[in-house]
Amino acid sequence: MPLTSLSQASLQDYSECPRRFQLRYLERLIYPAVEAEPALENEKHQQEGETFHRLVQQHLLGLPAEQVGRQAVSENLQRWWGNYLHQFHFPQTPGALYPELSLSAPLASLRLLAKYDLITTQPDGNVLIYDWKTYRKRPRNEFLAARWQTRVYRALLVQAGKQLNNGQPFQPEQIEMIYWFADFPDQPAHFPYDRALYQRDQDMLQTQADAILHSAALESTSGFPQTSDTEKCAWCLYRSYCARGIQAGGGGEPAEAEASLELNFEQIGEIEL
Repeated sequence: MPLTSLSQASLQDYSECPRRFQLRYLERLIYPAVEAEPALENEKHQQEGETFHRLVQQHLLGLPAEQVGRQAVSENLQRWWGNYLHQFHFPQTPGALYPELSLSAPLASLRLLAKYDLITTQPDGNVLIYDWKTYRKRPRNEFLAARWQTRVYRALLVQAGKQLNNGQPFQPEQIEMIYWFADFPDQPAHFPYDRALYQRDQDMLQTQADAILHSAALESTSGFPQTSDTEKCAWCLYRSYCARGIQAGGGGEPAEAEASLELNFEQIGEIEL
């Protein structure tokens, strides 16, 4: 199937395992059914995370907190919702809120797409990107800084965010991305931006898109090799296709592995490529 667009999830997949990218975005294969715990537990946790995102969106759109909170029917959701209500605060009174906003821009012969949990403009002219995370463990900031999500979300806002700024593009120095962790509400991760980082990200995006298009043009699995890091396979829902295990997922994952697992479920509802 022709490739027309890329997202942070697909770019991350290609970086971690080109074969997984091929199976998911070109062959459009459905990952094998989850057979046993703790994979079912992980999927349930992800579904609760999606519900939490919906609760926050409804609250930001103006629905009363008490009404929204009635949907927090599990222990996790009740804890996350309480942490959000009592410990999440904007640094300034926001000028405008844009929850669940999608942006896109050209990238090579494709389009780069992203769906943001929240973008908010500030009275001082700056703009904040918020992303809600429901990880059971807090990843290291160095890990988050290297993720394609951090790179894509900031760079794409420079390219496609002028509709939020009276028709004027945001400058990189005006942008900051913040990961807010529902289970670690007092430990957000902040990632400011600048012109040098923007240029780095633009170069990396172009290089990655060119590599993906070159691999796709080969029309064979040779352009999409399996990862040599077989530890990543333990968290890949496609691993049975590669004869690297039958059951998907596993237990006792570090925070970084949980982040990779999140992308597997995230792509189901985020953006159809």
